[in-house]
Amino acid sequence: MNTAELGDRILNGERRALARAITLVESGREDHRTQATELLGHLAKSNRQSLRIGLSGTPGVGKSTFIESFGMMLIGQGLRVAVLAVDPSSSRSGGSILGDKTRMERLSREKNAFIRPSPSQSHLGGVARRTREAIALCEAAAFDVVLIETVGVGQSETVVSEMSDLFLLLLAPAGGDELQGVKRGIMEMADIILINKADGDLKPTAMRTCADYSGALRLLRRRPQDPEGFPMAMTVSAVEEHGLDDAWSQVQSLTQSRRDSGHWDANRAAQAQYWFEQEVRAALLAQLSTAQARAEMEQLGDQVRAGSLSPSAAAETMLTSLIAR
Repeated sequence: MNTAELGDRILNGERRALARAITLVESGREDHRTQATELLGHLAKSNRQSLRIGLSGTPGVGKSTFIESFGMMLIGQGLRVAVLAVDPSSSRSGGSILGDKTRMERLSREKNAFIRPSPSQSHLGGVARRTREAIALCEAAAFDVVLIETVGVGQSETVVSEMSDLFLLLLAPAGGDELQGVKRGIMEMADIILINKADGDLKPTAMRTCADYSGALRLLRRRPQDPEGFPMAMTVSAVEEHGLDDAWSQVQSLTQSRRDSGHWDANRAAQAQYWFEQEVRAALLAQLSTAQARAEMEQLGDQVRAGSLSPSAAAETMLTSLIAR
């Protein structure tokens, strides 16, 4: 199947074609990268946009349960939902469990839902390197909402803000010292903080946690893209499906405000610039993986280890060699 035919099938909403295209953009083969670039260029002409929602939270907070309940609610309102779930990869074996689709059993059976788990591999930032391109494919396939579930392992996840329109931070009550449990970087990035598991015996604790975070958010410097009342903290229960409608209402309110103010378009333009620069950096780093570059690195490394060449001088020599090619 050529890229034009694959692109047309994606524009018609064929999920199998979408899955095949995501596999293509995730491939590291040079010929596949060429095909992926052609495909994305073909699909860009459709100019379709989805609401991109980044979502993060520490392991065990209930991200998969929340996404399933939230996704089912959106589908019930007639929307099409895509979920891009990124699982951490082992630094030893390189493998990932990719169990999110199994945990979202109800959502995975819905014809208006698409779930794609991907390994993070060695990419920092809580997302896979090609997640941004997978989002573009889901937009072309006319999904109304794209949920990007990040790894959930720390502050490095702030990169998800460079590919989403809104960012939701999911937290659990009774998690120790809540205000120390999440670092300032990810707090400043969040648009809405959702205290999950606000049900049963944990409900009073969840209410107190929500009040703590509401107070903490008022101390942060106001961002120019935020209307009055944002960022905010809310309680939800993914299991009992309480608070999901209110959370979606606030998401819609913030989205409309950012569209009206012009921030939406400006933010997407800035994100495109950011990813252009990231692609250039990645391409430059890839030059170090060629056989010729590895041989030069090894030769210079021997001189550094022997003490006949300083690390900075060796680096300058290597960079000069790369630029000269």
